[in-house]
Amino acid sequence: MPIGGPTGGHVLRGAIRGQRRRVVSASLLGMTHQACEALVPVVIGAAIDTAVATGSTPALVRWLLVLGVLFLVLSTCYRTSARIAEGAGEHAAHRLRLELGARVLDPRGGADANRLPGALTSIATNDARRVGSVATVLPYGCAAIAALVVSAVALLRISVPLGLLVLLGIPPLLWLGHRISRPLERRSEAEQESAAHASGVAADLVSGLRVLKGMGAESAAVARYRTTSQDSLAAALRAARSRAGHEGALLALTGVFIAVIGITGAYLAMRGSISVGDLVAAVGLAQFLLGPFQLLAYANAEFAQARASARRIAEVLASPAAVDGGERAPDGTAAGHVRLRDVRLGSLRGVDLDLPAGSLTGVVTRDPAVAHDLLLALARETDPADGRVELDGVPLTELDPDRLRRSVLVAPHDADLFESSLLENVRAGADDTGTGTGTRAVDAALAASTADEVALLLPDGADTVLAERGRSLSGGQRQRVALARALAADRPVLVLHDPTTAVDTVTESRIAARLRDVRQGRTTVLITTSPALLAVTDRVVVLDGGTVTADGAHTALVAGDATYRAAVLG
Repeated sequence: MPIGGPTGGHVLRGAIRGQRRRVVSASLLGMTHQACEALVPVVIGAAIDTAVATGSTPALVRWLLVLGVLFLVLSTCYRTSARIAEGAGEHAAHRLRLELGARVLDPRGGADANRLPGALTSIATNDARRVGSVATVLPYGCAAIAALVVSAVALLRISVPLGLLVLLGIPPLLWLGHRISRPLERRSEAEQESAAHASGVAADLVSGLRVLKGMGAESAAVARYRTTSQDSLAAALRAARSRAGHEGALLALTGVFIAVIGITGAYLAMRGSISVGDLVAAVGLAQFLLGPFQLLAYANAEFAQARASARRIAEVLASPAAVDGGERAPDGTAAGHVRLRDVRLGSLRGVDLDLPAGSLTGVVTRDPAVAHDLLLALARETDPADGRVELDGVPLTELDPDRLRRSVLVAPHDADLFESSLLENVRAGADDTGTGTGTRAVDAALAASTADEVALLLPDGADTVLAERGRSLSGGQRQRVALARALAADRPVLVLHDPTTAVDTVTESRIAARLRDVRQGRTTVLITTSPALLAVTDRVVVLDGGTVTADGAHTALVAGDATYRAAVLG
């Protein structure tokens, strides 16, 4: 999917264009329904003049049959039109959610920049629903306009002044309604921004609930959310007041307009310019006009809010990619030779690092920012400002990010688990899970990470469904399952960041020994300060101040480097 370009207008038009058939069908049915509604007072007026006034029973029966047919048609059209219109809105919103999901999951990244996960969720749900509603609202608007046109024609037949009054009065009313909706549009956008921010903060606090409790910071967290929620409430109230004012103003304008039509009709009847039946029809049409005007007010308000939501969706869809370019795929199965050449990115200050294919390398740094930036560079989530990272001699900037990640897997320290079974979580990273090869990779990963022992402690074993983000497991158990998932992927290059910080020392030593065996012949990088993991590596590289300061075997560095010894052995 191309990144960049769409605006709020493009998003709105796309929502309607994608449901063109449904919108057209619902509009035609809705227009038929409203036309029949408008004809009801006309038929009643005709019945009064030709049947009631003359005392003709056959004529009265005929007009009653006509009314029956009208009600049958308008009822059928209304039900069918409403069903199709609602379906169009739901399909349009679904399509937008798919587009947003594709953009957020795009391997080039960038959509989540400066946006909390909860805010993105709000955009993909509330904003998508509001924009999708334009496909529902448009048929109602078309039906309302059709009703106004039919009413104007009917009034012209009764009296030219009455018809002209409606025809000339409708455009100014529609223009005023559009002008009145401007404040609602602005406040609706502010409301959605505040609601999305509040949702993001809530999700952020819930995900860190255990940490907050451990720190005793519950009161500070509650105060933070209360402030955010109050801001959201204030924005919602402003939008509600604006909508109430918008609808009230339009209702007042409509009421005045209808009153003018009724008074004009009464004046013409008093002068004898129109009959009693015509007066009844004119008054009935004037009262009927309230419905179409209310529909237009509703449609106008929905469009105003949809425009605000469309701009927010467009901002996500048009987010610049975190990394650009790269169309090549790694040649065949990657050997796994990784090379960093004078890489400068964030805290990295000219890092030169050679990771031969099949090697097991430890990287030690006391600065979390250095580790974070190294992970970004290796995963190609951000391209270096200077220097380059290579895979088998090919710069990562020339490789397609999606295809690159089929060769290079970077497993962060805070990897989340899915709300599915333990086994499904591990299989999520494995290729060809339906084959014997995929099953063997999963079994080997479970054993190497000791996640098979975690499964034995669960009620349904490996088939036990985990809670959201794996919160039903302890911290060490979650790490072991996350490590199993990374190992099961069996990528040519695997980068692990602190995979055993919550695991006890005995289990950590067993994992270290098994890790070397399960990754035999594959390039593995361990960014950690764990002595047990570093002891099984081929070599250890020390990054201090964002550059390489030491390189050697773990035992040699422990014996001869006091800084390394302090970082690893504490």
